[in-house]
Amino acid sequence: MSRFANSSITTTQIRRFGQHYLEMVIAMFAGMLVLGLPAEGLLQLSGSGTSELQESAPALALAGMGIVMTVPMVAWMRYRGHTWQPTLEMAASMIVPTIAVIVLLAAGVSDFGAAMGIEHIAMFPAMLAVMLARWGEYSADHAHHGHAAEATA
Repeated sequence: MSRFANSSITTTQIRRFGQHYLEMVIAMFAGMLVLGLPAEGLLQLSGSGTSELQESAPALALAGMGIVMTVPMVAWMRYRGHTWQPTLEMAASMIVPTIAVIVLLAAGVSDFGAAMGIEHIAMFPAMLAVMLARWGEYSADHAHHGHAAEATA
């Protein structure tokens, strides 16, 4: 395991950190498929759809998108053994940008399309910031976390 000059950060830690980040991104996109598609189906069955929601209730559409991306991230982090504190911080990295764009939309500063783009783009650096703030948490092997169920017992 090599070390970077004048640093105690190892390439293994960087690889693990990158793996954690990639897992969060995959969970985010998986949520859009696994939860978003069935939600769209339910909306269609009720005679509506996301395009109608974008027009009639854009804040709800943005909130829904934030939720369908956050829920699988929370589930994956708990499965991987993270305790509630870092899990909720990661959830906040998704929800805070969502709330921010809803405020921009309500203030008339943004339209729906721009708000949706900003929401998604802002989530990536927000997740990264949360992870960097807990370097030890995210650069460690998953076995380091123990089992989340045991941590709450």
